Amino acid sequence: MHTQNPSQLPAVLITGGAQRIGAGLSRAFGEAGWHVVIHYRNSGAQAEALAASLPSAETIGFDLADADALANAVQSLAARLPDWRALVNCASVFAYDSVTGLDPATYNQAMTVNALASVTLAQGFLKHAQAAEGRRVIQFTDMKLENTNPDFFSYTMSKHAVAGAIPMLSMALPDARDRIYGLAPGAILASHDQAEEETDISHRLNLLNRKTGLEEITDTALFMAGGWLESGTTVFVDSGQHLLQQSRDVIYLAREGSNQGVPA
Repeated sequence: MHTQNPSQLPAVLITGGAQRIGAGLSRAFGEAGWHVVIHYRNSGAQAEALAASLPSAETIGFDLADADALANAVQSLAARLPDWRALVNCASVFAYDSVTGLDPATYNQAMTVNALASVTLAQGFLKHAQAAEGRRVIQFTDMKLENTNPDFFSYTMSKHAVAGAIPMLSMALPDARDRIYGLAPGAILASHDQAEEETDISHRLNLLNRKTGLEEITDTALFMAGGWLESGTTVFVDSGQHLLQQSRDVIYLAREGSNQGVPA
């Protein structure tokens, strides 16, 4: 663990906070005056560089599939962060299998990392963390929960598990000031085996025919971390993609030249 500048600022732990959307979240929270704890598994160098660029940040490395490591991390952070106000579960594994060919290894990894780890961290955070103004858990889900398709079958099942746990966890919050939210993005960055040139097409396959920006995700997370939405709420940030009906993931719709579900 590397500590750059521990402080009395409100603290946030961001899983997967060194890369992709997670890195954007780390920058946004840091620039907004938070002490950012950047979680990583294999991207230690990126995490350290990002932490060094923020006003107040540190890194913490552990495997989300390791139950003991999760418990130790939560207890260690709770013991020394006097205002640990938010947990953002952004980290996720995203590997392909289909509704006609579930891969057991892919399923086990998705359910362990995406679902079990995020719920376990949320439970530990709500049990141990202290925050005078109430605590916030933000669980990343996916717009695919509403606009479903059979691609990335195990991944999608794991996100349904995450979403299903949000209202249950909300019913058992230990403090009336606590909140747990879902944040469901659409296509934001190039993903899986997608070439950069394919992203412009696939990311516009939504109701507004526009690319949803990373800053829209980070702005929403910051609002949730400091706001007072009803606990259990999920916010979709996807330019209306979840309101469509698309038979495949947009990666493949774009590759096949389909504009399926998008108004003319």
